[in-house]
Order: sequence, then structure tokens, then C-alpha cells
Amino acid sequence: MAHEILLNKLTPEGQSFIVDDQAVWTEPIVECGMDCRILKPLTGKVTLLPQDGGCLVRGHLSGEVAVPCNRCAEDAVIPIDSSFDSFEPYPAESYDESEDDFDSESDEMIIRKAPNGALVLSLAGLFWEEFVLALPIKPLCRPDCKGLCPQCGKNLNTGSCSCVQEKGDPRLAALRGLKIKRT
Repeated sequence: MAHEILLNKLTPEGQSFIVDDQAVWTEPIVECGMDCRILKPLTGKVTLLPQDGGCLVRGHLSGEVAVPCNRCAEDAVIPIDSSFDSFEPYPAESYDESEDDFDSESDEMIIRKAPNGALVLSLAGLFWEEFVLALPIKPLCRPDCKGLCPQCGKNLNTGSCSCVQEKGDPRLAALRGLKIKRT
């Protein structure tokens, strides 16, 4: 199945698509240098409804990935189960690629005008965007993850280390020996 949809071929009632080609996700993961593995295949389902000035997008993304835990760097298993609704506007008639308009460039990633003038929606771009939005900002292997020892680097989830823990705030360690004379 092609990952680009000609919007002028959509019926007014809209059309549904399923994307289960793992290359839609694996290629950008490699290209972006993300430390992410797909554990259960990612599947995207979307319904495209043409509107004046754009396309209404209703979809769902599911699967499971493993990313490094934010505290201990072990695998954090992240279930992906995300529904989304968005409106993707058609590109402006006077779009100038030399402009530094971030919004126009991001809109172009999803819907662009082909050289023949047809409007094309990239399902791969749409699902990549939704995948990145579905990932947590600070993934954890478990809610009570203890992280790594700041001195020796031992994973504290597997047991305690033999490092001597300083009492108090380590940022104030230089002031611990300070003596103040009172007069």
C-alpha cells in the first residue's frame, strides 16, 4: 500500500486506511538516531474526511516499544494506544519555500502539493508525528525506579551500593566547614 494519498481522489464521505508497514516507524527511528525498539508491531488506522481548506484526520495508533528508562537506562516498555483527531490544512497557494515559517514547513510534511498540482497527504508523516507525540517525555521502567548511584553508577533497583552518601544538599558541600563568629 502506498503511504501517500491523493486527496482529490477521496469521496466526500471520506476514506479509511490502515498502515502496518513497520518501515514507516523503523526508518525514521534509525534516521533520527533514537534508542527505540519495536516490541509489538505498530499499527495505524486513520479516516480522512475532506473539508474546505483541509482534511479532518481521525485515527488510532497501537503497538509497543522499548526505550531507555530516564533514571536507570534499562528498558522501559511503553504501550502505544493513542487516538487522535486533527485538522490538516491544505498548503497556502502562495507558499514560499524560502520563508523561515516553521508552521508552513510542518504542514508541508503532512499535506503537500505535487508537481502536477494535486494535493498529497503523507500517511507516513502523519503516523510518525503521532508516534512521537505518544511517547512519554520521561519514560520510566517502573514508577518506583530508583535510578543509578551518582558516585559509582550502580543500578539501585538491583540493590544498594557501598558508596558513602553525604548528608545534606551536595550543592552546599563547600559551605559545610564554614565557621561564623558571632560578636
